[in-house]
Formats: sequence, C-alpha cells, structure tokens
Amino acid sequence: MIKQKNYKKTLIACYLGFVTQAISANFTPLLFLTFISTYGITLEKIAMIPLVFYLTQLLIDLAATKFADKIGYRTCVVSSQVLSAIGLVLMAVLPEVLSVPFIGILISVVLYAMGSGLVEVLVSPIVEACPFENKEGMMSLLHSFYCWGAMGVILGSTLFFAIFGLENWKILTFIWALVPLYNTFNFISCPIERLVEDGKSMGIRKLLKTPIFWLMIILMVCSGASEASMAQWASAFTESAIGVSKTVGDLAGPCLFAMFMGISRILYGKFSEKLDLTKVMLVCGILCAGCYLLASLSTVPILGLAGCALCGLTVGIMWPGSISISSQKCPRGGTAMFAFLALAGDLGAMVSPAMVGTLSEMADGNLKTGLLAAAIFPIVLVFGLLILKKYVNIAFMDKDGV
Repeated sequence: MIKQKNYKKTLIACYLGFVTQAISANFTPLLFLTFISTYGITLEKIAMIPLVFYLTQLLIDLAATKFADKIGYRTCVVSSQVLSAIGLVLMAVLPEVLSVPFIGILISVVLYAMGSGLVEVLVSPIVEACPFENKEGMMSLLHSFYCWGAMGVILGSTLFFAIFGLENWKILTFIWALVPLYNTFNFISCPIERLVEDGKSMGIRKLLKTPIFWLMIILMVCSGASEASMAQWASAFTESAIGVSKTVGDLAGPCLFAMFMGISRILYGKFSEKLDLTKVMLVCGILCAGCYLLASLSTVPILGLAGCALCGLTVGIMWPGSISISSQKCPRGGTAMFAFLALAGDLGAMVSPAMVGTLSEMADGNLKTGLLAAAIFPIVLVFGLLILKKYVNIAFMDKDGV
C-alpha cells in the first residue's frame, strides 16, 4: 500500500518559513537604540544594517536563479532555516566576543539575510508545486503569515521587554531562533515536489526574452515598493501625524499596517475562487493610491492614520497576486522565474523607502511629501494590470504555454 503524502505538513513548514523571515526582518530594528547605547555604535553605522540585510537578500535572489534547481528545493530550504537560526544565535554572541561588536552584528545579519532570501525564492514555488486546488487562495494565505509573524515579533518583543527588561534582549534572541530551528525538521521530513519536471522549464535566456515576463517584473517592483514605502515609514508617520510617543508609534503604525495586510490576504484566500484576481488587484491598486493620497494630503490626523492602516489592506494581495498571475502566464518559468520575481519585489522594497526618505528630507523633513511621491508605485501597477488585461494574449506565449 502506497502511503499518501502529507502536503499539509509542507504547508505548515512554508507558513513557518515566512514567520522566520518576519523575525529576521523585524526583530533587529527593535534593537537599534540598544546597540547604540550598549556598544557605542553610531547612527550612521546602524543605518548600514538594513542596507546589508536587503543587499544580501537581493544577491541570494539573483544567485538562486542558477543554483536552486541544481541543488534541489529541500537542501536549499533546509539551509534557509539553519542559516536563520545561526544568524539569530550569533546576534547575541558575536558582539560580545569580537573586538568590534558592529562586525559581529553584520556577520549575523548576513547569515540570517541569506536564510531570508532563500525563503523568499523557494517557499512560493514549493507551495505552487503541491497538488492543492485553488492555488491563488493558497498563495495569498501563505503570504499572510509574514504579516502575522511581523505582528508577533513586534508585540511579543515589546511584551518581553516590558516584563523582563531591555537588558535581557539576548535571551529573546535565542527564543526567536527556536522558530527556524524547529522548522528545519519540518522541511527535512515534509514532501516537496518540483515545480516543473526536469528538462521542461524555460531557460533563463528564453525567460528574459519573453515580453510578459518583464511586465510581471514591473508588477513585482511596484508591489514591493507599494508595500514597503508605507510599511517602513509607518512608525515615523504615526508619531508625526497624531503626535504619539515612539513606543505607541512603533505599535500603532507597523502593527496596524501588518494586521490589515494579513486580513486582506486571508480574505482573498477564502473567497479567491469567486473572484477575478486581475480585477481584485486593479481595485486594490486604485485604492492603494487613494490611501497614499489620504495619508499625505489629509490635514486631519486620524484620517492620515486611517490612510496608513488601510494601505496595508490594499497592498496585501499585490505581492502574492503578482506571483500567481506570473505562474498562470508563464507556467514553465520554473524556479528561475520565482527567483527573478523575488529579486524584483525586494528591489522595489529596498529602493522605495529610501526614495521616500530622500524626498522628505528635501522637503525640510516633511514625511508627507515623500509618501505623496510613493503613490506613483500603485498607479504604475494599475497601468501594468490594464496592459496585461487588454493586450496580453496567447501571442505572447508559445504553444507550450510559455
């Protein structure tokens, strides 16, 4: 008797993979002030930490186009959890044992950023390769776990620090490292299928010559930018818009944004079979631009906060939706396509917050100016979707479904 494969275990492992990524991306920024006071690290050097994180993740996205299929999904995704766990553990150890604590922090960041990049590239195609029905809904639900992970890290860490004190942050670092450590064994034992059979996926050169692929890249850049522009500045915006303390701003801004983003992904996951994905993304893109305009132009603080929070609701479907559309339009794109999509999304997420900050600085520190400019990203996404809906047809694809 053939034992039936338990793909629910695969799904749980992938859910926790995104929770791990949320820990990697959101925990260390909570410690920036602690690093400054404990190790005497300058603010200029602290600013290098997120830059190193995202650059490392981008490089992994790019490299994965070459090695992921050759090495295999399981080896790569298990490595992602091991690297994340080691990086978090070393975050608490290396600054104490190295003569330059900042070097120890950067080494740790590089390690867990490598893990985060592998999660970004591999988890979506692993779920896409599973024999589930309603792949669009599954993809949306999968990506909601990054949102819940981000909320869990922010709320859990804040509660821990309130009870045990900020000086015990190393203990909490070890606790968060248990998540990827546990999930390592999930990925070792769960069934993992290949997205495309050997020899049937498109080559990278052919993929890069496919017009629709570049349209998908534009959608992913705009998705990452639409999400990150508000997410990265949510705390500062909340503080300035409604005049609250930094602690309240950290909780209200990022947590509300993440909560609404997670809700939107769960809702689409539940009702996706009854909805047209492209139409949903069009509506969300228009509403997202409206949220940026509301946040940046409103003179009423509570309306500005509403624009910030509801922006999370509108961007939630963009990233997983763009991945699902890409899978439909380029079914033989393979792992390379997912790696390039992750690269494009991460590029948008890295560049857009810097753009908001630069433009705000040019406007004498007026954050609303930078956020107003960021409305261009959902607008471009809407135009891209309209082109996709109106002009893209079978002429862009060969008879094999490329």
